[in-house]
Amino acid sequence: MKFDFETIKDPATGHSSKWALMNLVLGRDVPDDMIPMWIAQSDFHLAPVLQEAMQTTINTGEMGYFDYAQFAQRVAWWYETRHGWKPNTDHVFATHGIGNAIGIILQALTDPGDGVIVFSPVYHEFANKIRKNGRVMLESALDIDDAGLFRMNLDALEAQLTGNERAVIFCSPHNPAGRVWEAAEIQALLAFCARHDLLLISDEIHMDLAFTGHSHLPTALHAPDSLPNLVVVSAASKTFDIAGLRTGYVIIPDADLRARFAALYAALDIQPNRLGADLTCAAYTPAGAAWADAMVSVIESNSKALCDGMNAIPGVSAMPMQSTFLSWVDFTGTGMEDAEIRRRLHESARILPTPGDGLGIGGALHHRFNVSTTRAIVDEAVTRVQAAFADLQ
Repeated sequence: MKFDFETIKDPATGHSSKWALMNLVLGRDVPDDMIPMWIAQSDFHLAPVLQEAMQTTINTGEMGYFDYAQFAQRVAWWYETRHGWKPNTDHVFATHGIGNAIGIILQALTDPGDGVIVFSPVYHEFANKIRKNGRVMLESALDIDDAGLFRMNLDALEAQLTGNERAVIFCSPHNPAGRVWEAAEIQALLAFCARHDLLLISDEIHMDLAFTGHSHLPTALHAPDSLPNLVVVSAASKTFDIAGLRTGYVIIPDADLRARFAALYAALDIQPNRLGADLTCAAYTPAGAAWADAMVSVIESNSKALCDGMNAIPGVSAMPMQSTFLSWVDFTGTGMEDAEIRRRLHESARILPTPGDGLGIGGALHHRFNVSTTRAIVDEAVTRVQAAFADLQ
């Protein structure tokens, strides 16, 4: 079946934060041809199997209480068929997205004032969730190896520990730049966590977006001896662009951790919404898999076009991508201050990427570009950025 990845959803609806909030972010009216490449939302139309599922839900007219046992069954099927790990369905909890999941985990399994480790630069919402839940963030700076890829430095992290740390939030694949962690790296991190009695929260929301030659490695599958310290969180939202349905899930193999989480989960009376559960179940099917495979092929091609185009600008370099649709671009070599880089991107190129300084240590003078859009928009963005920095040629 051929899918349409050459037309975008109509931004004129005003309901997509990616398009509608550019004025708010920049504090001024933006030109009509401004290209949003910031929020991790896709411009592609909803997968046909999800459109059909939504229509079926509407046609039934049933929006009351419902049995959502199928939700855990579809999650387990997806993990097994796509990634080789079959979680126990009794270990799966539906949540209102990943942010909600991380908040509940922190409240249920750590105490106020506890330290929580992240590997920076990383998805900015980790810092927000840690702070809002009264925990203390410890940033472990990622190294960049000879191939230009992120690497964890656990020796340096060990020297940073204060004894107050209780958890690690691990982004796998990593956002930004889509680093697909290797089995040895995951095993080393799990051993580190076991040695220091740290809970590992493995955020695998980008797991379906690995490029050719790379495969997502579920943390649970590649570090089975450390399951007592592990909580996995994920969702269909990044793959299928249904974040607005606020539906994700938590998987907790360990009985003690699961009981502690379940107590708070029950106290908050958390259950999935009907549409979010229905569309997640529809996504996690062979039809959803076929669409996801086609979509990944498109974003892989888009990422290569963007990275090649950025690397052609003297002083600018894009980190090699292994997964996701979020490209990490380094402008340090231009010798410019961040204000000038932003001016050229926003005013000359008329593009809004995510500024890297909001993603923690190592983010300054970097910007994250979302390429989950049409190839025509990616090519236009590259042309504009090259023109905006043409004086460096």
